[in-house]
This record gives sequence, C-alpha cells and structure tokens, in this order.
Amino acid sequence: MREPSPDDVTKLLVAWSQGEQSALDKLIPLVYDELHRLAKRQMAHERAGHPLQTTALVNEAYLRLIEASQVGWHNRAHFFAVSAQLMRRILVDFARSRNRVKRGGSVRRVSLDEAMEISEERESDLVALDDALSALAAIDARKSKVVELRFFGGLSVEETADVLNISAETIMRDWKFAKSWLLREMSGE
Repeated sequence: MREPSPDDVTKLLVAWSQGEQSALDKLIPLVYDELHRLAKRQMAHERAGHPLQTTALVNEAYLRLIEASQVGWHNRAHFFAVSAQLMRRILVDFARSRNRVKRGGSVRRVSLDEAMEISEERESDLVALDDALSALAAIDARKSKVVELRFFGGLSVEETADVLNISAETIMRDWKFAKSWLLREMSGE
C-alpha cells in the first residue's frame, strides 16, 4: 500500500468535518502510524514505567478526536497539531491527577524498593511546563502555540508555519524567544 499523500488526508479530514462518517473510517488507518509516532514522541518525555502506554495514549486521543468532529480541519498538519495538543492535555491531566492522589487521595502502601523506583520528577516537569506554557499563552498565544506544535507535535518549522499561516522566519524567532522565556520561567529566575 502506498503512503497517503497530505492531500488524501486533507480531503478525508474535510469530508469528516462535514459530517461524512465513512471518511473517518478511511482516515484512521492512514494516520494511525503517524499518531503512534506522535504518542511515542510524547511518551519519550515521560518517566520510565509510566502507567500510561503509547497505544493507550493514541486510543485516548482518538476518542477525544471523535468528540471534536465539529473541528473545521484545514489540512494534515492542523490535524496532527490538534492531536499533539490532545495528547499533551491527556498527559498533563494524568500527571495532575496523580499528584492529587499523592497528596492524600486513595493512599496505597508501597515497599521501600517500590518507592525507590517511583520518580515524580518528570510528571512535575510536565506540569511545570504546562503551567509555563499557559503563562506564555496569556502573554503571547502564538509563541505558546509554536512551542506546542514544534515540541509536543513534532512539526517542522515549515509545517508549523503552514498551520499558523505565518512565515518560517517568524516561527524561528518565536521558537527562540519562547524557549528562552520558558527556561527562565521554569527556573524561577
């Protein structure tokens, strides 16, 4: 089977957003591998032994995408940008809920060996990054979106420029500024 062209995917996305359910059935096999790669990229930032696995992240994102059927899809890059955003939300929500549980929710006894294996650092980093991105979005939504698309979505500079309908040079300026701003914000300086 040949690799689907971006135009094939875009046509199916447009048909789906116009209510054609069969388009979704044709679309999923074409984008599943890319969604899985996207989820794998997202999970690479998580701690080892994370309870949520890559396939579960894809499935949860798929369920949320189905609920978002009213989105007016522009193209393939827009679809993957929204997918990346959904995956990020799923992981952040998961990390926040685990942190709530650790503060006295359903407490479970663990052995010292188990406790040594548990690492909360990455979950805390993800929550801190999400908080910093939200703060950046309040100041400059576009720069926040650039980080989301490039870092979480794995989109290239050109794909990000296409999704946001701005030049690649502007994307690079926004990317550099946002990285510096986020580093400063997360370090507490």
